[in-house]
Amino acid sequence: MKPLEGILVLEFAQFMAGPTAGLKLADLGARVIKIERPDKGEAGRQIAIKNLFIDGDSLVFHTINRNKESYAADLKKTEDLQKVKQLIAKADVMTHNFRPGVMEKIGLTYEDVCKINPRIVYGLVTGYGNKGPWAHKPGQDLLIQAISGLSWLSGTKNDGPVPFGLAVADMACGAHLTQGILAALLKRNKTGKSVLVEVSLLESILDLQFELLTTFLNDGKQLPKRSTVRGSGHAYLSAPYGIYQTSDGYLTLAMGDLMKIGKSIGCDLTLYQDKATWFEKRDEIIKKLGAYFLQNSTAYWCVRLEKEGIWCSSVLNYRQALDHEAFRVLKMTQAVTLSNGRQLITTRSPIEINKQKLYATKAAPKVGEDTHRIEYEFNITR
Repeated sequence: MKPLEGILVLEFAQFMAGPTAGLKLADLGARVIKIERPDKGEAGRQIAIKNLFIDGDSLVFHTINRNKESYAADLKKTEDLQKVKQLIAKADVMTHNFRPGVMEKIGLTYEDVCKINPRIVYGLVTGYGNKGPWAHKPGQDLLIQAISGLSWLSGTKNDGPVPFGLAVADMACGAHLTQGILAALLKRNKTGKSVLVEVSLLESILDLQFELLTTFLNDGKQLPKRSTVRGSGHAYLSAPYGIYQTSDGYLTLAMGDLMKIGKSIGCDLTLYQDKATWFEKRDEIIKKLGAYFLQNSTAYWCVRLEKEGIWCSSVLNYRQALDHEAFRVLKMTQAVTLSNGRQLITTRSPIEINKQKLYATKAAPKVGEDTHRIEYEFNITR
């Protein structure tokens, strides 16, 4: 048995953050039923990367909503809403990410739902929290990156703000919602009472930067100092941290002793014996190291550096990384079967339980494909 088998989750969430939490819960064994509007379903079905659609839904939707069921209901219709309330009465968890005010109009706020099910765990995702001047702004990943300070950490000093190449706010928020729900289930089981879990995209992306924000708040509120040299890996870390071009590719260096690195590659770094200079002269050091690394191949440098116990790695693209034995041994991919019989390759849960990897072959559902079966199973009446 998976850890959450027997837990019923009703997911009213759409797009990415809320459904990502549903995916994590489903991977751990929970039964996750998406409550979607009839015909079109949740809006995330039409949000695509590279305009890729599979079996009528975006590839993004398939990646986030595998291993779930779909129940179609128009929450504006009294009859459908009453059916949904019957499901809520039997659920362990309910999640949504509607803007503030939407659930008030429908009549499914935390207070409303507690009257239906006094043991419910109610998970709520917002963009910026429920109060304040931004409460009703669209909660979208790039917007959150922009206003949280995150876009001033990547790239060089001369690049201006650089967005992160991933929906990092959504992913972090989904993980935080999952953590909150798991903790709330433990609390619910101890007290027998409902628990409200609230997370926001903005708070999640701020938490993701907790090391840097703590540095900022305790260092005279000095803004991050990005390097002027391309490849520098961190606004707050000293040389040699970063990515360096070699004669045939790229090499990355993590934290390491500059004197030891210089000796192992034959680069004179004696001017920088004072560790304070490793940050103060960061750009100068990175340029000097970069000139050396251009003289030979990535493999050549990795052999020399690893021999001395220096943390380094070649820089791989997706094709190289996924073809590497180190990736294959993880067995990180799985196949799910679509309604048309076609198989879709995706990733699995990264969690192992009692030495068992968590796989699931069920693809994302079509809109409402489970409605009648769910009504029959739970004896949902008009």
